[in-house]
Amino acid sequence: MKMDRSKKIIVGSDASGACDAAREGMLVMIVDVIDMSTTLESAMDAGAYAVLGCSPDHTAAPVEVAPERIGREACRLSRECGEGIILVAEPRSGSEDERRARCRKVMRGIEREQGIVEAVLPNIGAETPRLLDMKNRVVVAVTDTGGVAYDAAFQVNPRVITGTVARTYKQKGMEPALTAARRALRLLERNDRGIAVIAASRNSLEDVLAAQFIANLLLQDNIMLSSGRHSHNIPLYEDH
Repeated sequence: MKMDRSKKIIVGSDASGACDAAREGMLVMIVDVIDMSTTLESAMDAGAYAVLGCSPDHTAAPVEVAPERIGREACRLSRECGEGIILVAEPRSGSEDERRARCRKVMRGIEREQGIVEAVLPNIGAETPRLLDMKNRVVVAVTDTGGVAYDAAFQVNPRVITGTVARTYKQKGMEPALTAARRALRLLERNDRGIAVIAASRNSLEDVLAAQFIANLLLQDNIMLSSGRHSHNIPLYEDH
């Protein structure tokens, strides 16, 4: 399927770029290869019901974030699927208590909606689903770059997705990048002005190159929007 030529594809970076793209009415894809978007792609490989990104309690990014709102959204989705919520955070090698200490705001939003956080796992990409069963769970990545960028865009326009080019829990080679491109094209709606592929950090070469690679795939005409085994049905979220 070809993309409507009236819609544009742009590549941007950072939380401010994500926020600007959301403000323009774009479908925003956050690319944080190491490891936020790779972790969330792996969670989807493992059968997660939905995935979200979220800022930790403190961020220096010059954008508005609202972790408590992301927590409330996670609870809404958790009620839909009838299962709990899994948070993913840093530090990777620290204790769960250390990770929880960076997630107090999102957890406050979850607690106020009487949601259940099953665990706070380390943000380690493809290996994360090996730590706990993620099937039908809502997984929220609370991270400094990808999580903040996702959160910032979500506050403006909740049409935010993720993508990666790295090996995931079940995908390798070109599969993750193709999955990301197919997802964006499949979820693009008539009212969207286009697709913004946002590198979570301009200082991360892997994110910048990955965002450009996915954008180049989107510009090709041979992206098949089939429902193959790695083509996930990702809920988009209404503003509540």
